[in-house]
Amino acid sequence: MTATNPTADVLVVGAGPVGLLLAGDLAAAGRSVTLVERRPHGVSNLTRAFGVHARTLELLDARGLADPLVATGHPLTELRLFRRLSLDLGSLPSRFPFLLVTPQYEVERLLEQRALEAGVHFRHHTELTGVDQDADGVTARLREADGTATTQRAAYLVGTDGHRSSVRQALGMPFPGTSVVRSLVLADVRLAAPPGDTLTVSGTGHAFVFVAPFGDGWYRLFGWRPEAGPRPEQPSAEAPVTLDELRGLARDALGSDLGIGEARWMSRFHSDERQVPAYRTGRVLLAGDAAHVHSPAGGQGMNLGLQDAANLSWKLAEVTAGRAGDSLLDSYHRERHPVGREVLRSSGALIRMAMARTPLHRALRGLLARAVSGVGPLRRTAVGAVTGVGVRYRAPEGAHPAVGRRVPDLPLADGGRLYEALRTGGFVLVTPRPLPGGRPAPAVPWTEVPGTGGRTLLVRPDGHLAWQWPGTPTREDVAAALTRALR
Repeated sequence: MTATNPTADVLVVGAGPVGLLLAGDLAAAGRSVTLVERRPHGVSNLTRAFGVHARTLELLDARGLADPLVATGHPLTELRLFRRLSLDLGSLPSRFPFLLVTPQYEVERLLEQRALEAGVHFRHHTELTGVDQDADGVTARLREADGTATTQRAAYLVGTDGHRSSVRQALGMPFPGTSVVRSLVLADVRLAAPPGDTLTVSGTGHAFVFVAPFGDGWYRLFGWRPEAGPRPEQPSAEAPVTLDELRGLARDALGSDLGIGEARWMSRFHSDERQVPAYRTGRVLLAGDAAHVHSPAGGQGMNLGLQDAANLSWKLAEVTAGRAGDSLLDSYHRERHPVGREVLRSSGALIRMAMARTPLHRALRGLLARAVSGVGPLRRTAVGAVTGVGVRYRAPEGAHPAVGRRVPDLPLADGGRLYEALRTGGFVLVTPRPLPGGRPAPAVPWTEVPGTGGRTLLVRPDGHLAWQWPGTPTREDVAAALTRALR
């Protein structure tokens, strides 16, 4: 006999960072959320993610979590690529002009605490075995730790369960792409001769190495050799990682073994470039690695998934509250799928640049590195792409051309900041003067705050622009803009 659990507004499958942020947002918005995780409680994900970029920190700031997270890590203001290209993050137009190096479990810890406090119902040691959906909702078939079969009914289901997503497989969703690296080594090590207090990426054609300091004497190192490389001693994908292998990779890629000594953790895994064709199938949606995977070059994997969740959560909250139509969820795919595609392309290009083998290809790599370093617009574009602050969504037809861009953390006339105001979880209207009277705007959560400039901005809950006016709009104008933003 199969037991049926109470119906939820949203069922989230996968309690990594992406699922935790999504579930916490929905619960904070007053929605009923069940979070299913196949791991027992307290068993953490493999800590592959190590860096939190500026845009992700801004989104965490809108949830009151950025400052506690920054306290756990080490900020880096420079990314050094191929010994010739240096990207300075210190000039980013953000409150967080750096890459924060901190283990993934620190991100999970803060997000899990928030989700618990918001009222998320956790079901650990529970595995999804199937999904059925109809016009009214989704039924998830689950298996408990003791083998008991249960079902969970929800209005919507979101798969945030990683690159081997059981949700994606239950949908029969293809995951097209290629295997990029079949034997990538990953380790946290101590270095007697580190390359400096910066993130360093280098490759020579037969070895690639990435090094980032945690700031506490430990360094994250990953690297690999191409399968067609000239090194016949390349270990198999199943072989355990050794310190000698790490030292050899560092010597070949950087010209020094960096004095690699003690290791507290070593692992080996595959890396693919894949993306689902659709982030939404009816009442089931995919986010994070369940929807896209790419190489770790650039350190964008966890960041990309958290930004997916921030885009999706407010839309699901509005739809399940009955304040927006189901079609609003289509905008999740329209906005986030192109961003995922670009990250796949850029991270893949970084690997291919690093592994340039011929003198011509290495010369072209050097020319490109010098161009990006020396040409301001190219450098700003590269930094914006890596850090996420350059992401903007296409404005709908007929909308103000600025709609969809990221809004920076504006100072407010009352001494506050925009991203503090976004902690309400709703829209924020930044206006130089109070709105004139008139009929109230739609019953959508929104806050009016005093701006310091001449324009009025309507900011979405995810920090992107919903609309703007040259002066002070009427309440009818705001109502119309909110209606457009919920389509």
